Amino acid sequence: MIKRKVIYSQMVSLDGYIEGPHHEIDWGKPGEELFQHFNEQEKDFDTHLYGRKTYENMRDYWSERAEAREASKDEVEFARMWNKIEKVVFSNTLEKVEGNSILVNNDIEAVINHRKEQSGKHMSLGGATLAETFIKLGLIDEYHLYIHPILLGGGRRLFPSLQTKTNLELIESKVFDQTVAMLRYTPIMKHKKEEG
Repeated sequence: MIKRKVIYSQMVSLDGYIEGPHHEIDWGKPGEELFQHFNEQEKDFDTHLYGRKTYENMRDYWSERAEAREASKDEVEFARMWNKIEKVVFSNTLEKVEGNSILVNNDIEAVINHRKEQSGKHMSLGGATLAETFIKLGLIDEYHLYIHPILLGGGRRLFPSLQTKTNLELIESKVFDQTVAMLRYTPIMKHKKEEG
C-alpha cells in the first residue's frame, strides 16, 4: 500500500512572498502548461486540507466555476475535479461547512496521522497559516513550490515565523511555460525513514 502523503503546494515570488503588499495574487496566474500540470496533479488527491480563509476563497471561486461561461477548458476541468474531492477544514470560528466538506476543530496531529494510516490518495494542503502549523508538527511529506519570475518587494511571506530548522531534499525540478520553476522537496529525516 502506498503511504498517503500531505503535499503542500504554493505559488511564490522570487523574493519569497505568496501575496503582494495589498493581498494581490494575480501575479501567480498559471500558464497553459502549468495549469495542465495542476489538473494532472489533482488526480492524485482525494482530500484537500484547508484553514478557514483558504477554504472560503477556494469555495467561492471554484464551486461554480465549471458552469461559468468565461471559464477556460482547464478551469472547467479543475473545477469539476475540485468539487468532487473531500475538503477537511480546520477552524475554531466556522460553525458549518458545505457540500462534501467536514469541519475539524480538535487535535490536528491526531486527525492527520489517523488519515495517513487509512488507504486512499494523497492529501493536498492549502493556506500558509495552516501550513505553518503542519510544518511545526512535522506533518508535511512534500513541498511543491512554484517560483514565479517576479519580485513583489513585500506582502505575506511563504514561511513567516518558523522557529526550528527543517532540512529538505530536492527530489524533482521542472520549468513550466518557460517561466515558472517548480521545486519539489521532501524533509530529509522523513524521506530516509520511509526508505529504511
